[in-house]
Amino acid sequence: MAASPHSPNSSFRRLRAQHSPAEFAALVRRAAREIGETVSCDARYIGRVESGEIRCPNYAYERVFLHMFPGRTLADLGFSPRETVRGRSAQRALSAASASRPSPNPNPHPHPHPHPIHRYKESDVLRRAFMAGGSATVAAATLSLTLLGDTRRLPSRAGEAEAAAVEDAVRQIRLLDDRHGADALYRRAAQPLRTAYALLDAGATRQSTEDRLHAGAGELAVSVGWLAHDSGRFEDARSHYAEALATARVSGDAALEAHAFSNMAFLARDCGRPRESVRAAQAGRLAARPLGSPRLLSLLALREAGGWSGLGDRRACEDALARAHTEFARGASPADPEWMSFFGEAELESLESRCWAALGEHARAARHARRAADLQDPHFARNVALYTAELAQDLARAGAPDEASWAGGRVLDLLTEVRSTRIRSMLAGTARTLVPHQRSPRVGAFLARHAEA
Repeated sequence: MAASPHSPNSSFRRLRAQHSPAEFAALVRRAAREIGETVSCDARYIGRVESGEIRCPNYAYERVFLHMFPGRTLADLGFSPRETVRGRSAQRALSAASASRPSPNPNPHPHPHPHPIHRYKESDVLRRAFMAGGSATVAAATLSLTLLGDTRRLPSRAGEAEAAAVEDAVRQIRLLDDRHGADALYRRAAQPLRTAYALLDAGATRQSTEDRLHAGAGELAVSVGWLAHDSGRFEDARSHYAEALATARVSGDAALEAHAFSNMAFLARDCGRPRESVRAAQAGRLAARPLGSPRLLSLLALREAGGWSGLGDRRACEDALARAHTEFARGASPADPEWMSFFGEAELESLESRCWAALGEHARAARHARRAADLQDPHFARNVALYTAELAQDLARAGAPDEASWAGGRVLDLLTEVRSTRIRSMLAGTARTLVPHQRSPRVGAFLARHAEA
């Protein structure tokens, strides 16, 4: 049976038998080489699996484990189904909390997913069809199914099945973005977004359903905006984020408003508008205050710190970073939005790394980027690639070309399963920085491989 999110993975521990974690990690690496995979397994990773912290391995580890133990499934190894890992714990925690105390948000449906998705047969069928795609391209091509596809066939009034389908589309986009990055998904994601807003225009059978549609459509707009953002389509991203913000304002959804402002702050920083980034982050903080989520306030403080670093204001940046760490240390809360499942210590380290890089302290930035890459759950392949690309960039600028080349090579390994314009652009910048050091064998090998890729 698969391990629960809070239980040790005893099945995996039994398979380790008498080997130490380090010895077993060496066996994993050897098995990976046998099938042409590259994994950086160590004793710490084995410990995280056995403690239940890693509930489902990424695809490279999955192939290695199934090679090591022929005839067994991931469930036999004690892992949870992949589609249940992303974002479910927050949903369950919120449901439990709401049963015991009133929500601090006056909106009766502050959470975008207040109802279990499995209640709706139609949505479940569409979800299975969506997840059946074996590659990002195939899966993205079926994405419109999640929202009943054709706007010409919409019901006269939206019901719970349609609201559930909108919510499920958000989850599927996030799952595939974690696995493959944004480039393969963005264009296909536009149709579900149009359908979601068409459902809003059609109206709902009940007010509670309409509240869910507003929250779901707004979250979908943010998700599609992120796909545009990460694939370098900044104007498209700005439009989608603005659409999400308008939806939040119309429906009085403070959680959605905070999410939209968080992403707008991130986008403004990437577009070279640091003062706008600061203001958007501060607006998000005002929206988030009543929600009772320290982690959300921490993320918004990091967004603000990124803006201050872009302005070269070290003191304001350090103040915002201090607030971010203070809020983060308060821990997770049932009020944490589902979309924040990506925000853990690894992301905090990554965002702080970017601040120091913007302030010109590249060695310090590299230390944080290295911690981010080490801490990131391998299940989130895109983030592992992103943090390692940041590390390579920081090392190159800090005068450590050989180390930067090693990290760059690791990113190239990861780009076989992740497609992200952001990450490729960062790696190209690192390669340009390393050109003066191309006589070094390690640097030369990386540059040749990068050119070929």
